[in-house]
Amino acid sequence: MGAYPALAIAWLTVVSGCVLARLGPLRTARGAFVVAPFLLAALPLVFTRAGDPLGSVALGPLTLTVSGQGLREFTTIAAKSWISVQAALLLSFTTPFHELVDALRRLRLPRIMVAIISFMYRYLAVLTGEAARMGRARAARSAVRGGGRGGGTLRWRATVTGHMVGSLFLRSYERSERIYGAMQARGFDGELRSIPGPALARPAIVVLLVAMAVLVAFQLAAQLWLPRL
Repeated sequence: MGAYPALAIAWLTVVSGCVLARLGPLRTARGAFVVAPFLLAALPLVFTRAGDPLGSVALGPLTLTVSGQGLREFTTIAAKSWISVQAALLLSFTTPFHELVDALRRLRLPRIMVAIISFMYRYLAVLTGEAARMGRARAARSAVRGGGRGGGTLRWRATVTGHMVGSLFLRSYERSERIYGAMQARGFDGELRSIPGPALARPAIVVLLVAMAVLVAFQLAAQLWLPRL
């Protein structure tokens, strides 16, 4: 915990990859903030770790003590999560989805997991299409008085939204059943097959070896040098 130089090097590596991929240095950094709500699960570490008290926060009858150890652990977890999501975004931005699925298959990931990931990606379009059609139907059946506001109270809107979500689930499920029946009629046996990609060219092999060497050197530096700081 608290290996901030190593985290900084890892982040600079991701930023360098973004620059080489012509994505801009901040595109993945902005998108990675999607993990911010999930960091609330690690926030109690700031108040539950013992040692190095930095101050207290009063919340009604409770008094929470902020510890230095807990703060270091929380910031380390937050930084690791932020950098990891950036690396995942960089991979998804620069690699077509079917190649990612093919790579997972070649890495011997269980067939059922590969199929679930592939179907999840493809059925997102089905779900989005059904939601768009329901939204257009709702807008076509809504009326707005002159100078007034469409719809009803907040409770009425919440009820309508709940009904739409339930209807969307049923319609998407029925649509997926029809699609699966069509796939079975065409000989689908549970495994998604694709045309094998071309073999790695010599420049790609060189880049891969250099990247592996950099990772090994980074790991050795983290094990031998950083603990002495």
